[in-house]
Amino acid sequence: MISIFIIFAVFILFYINKMTNSLCLQKEIPEERQPKVFRTINILITILLISSFVEILYA
Repeated sequence: MISIFIIFAVFILFYINKMTNSLCLQKEIPEERQPKVFRTINILITILLISSFVEILYA
């Protein structure tokens, strides 16, 4: 079950980063701000995935 969740999490992170890149291009976010945007979104998605895993694990 852990391996399935890890594969799912990697897929989610990849897809979210792809959408974040599209957002940066569409909104014309400057190059110097893009790493901060990516870092913030990746941290928030990682927290969401960890909390989902803990909820599934103890439910």
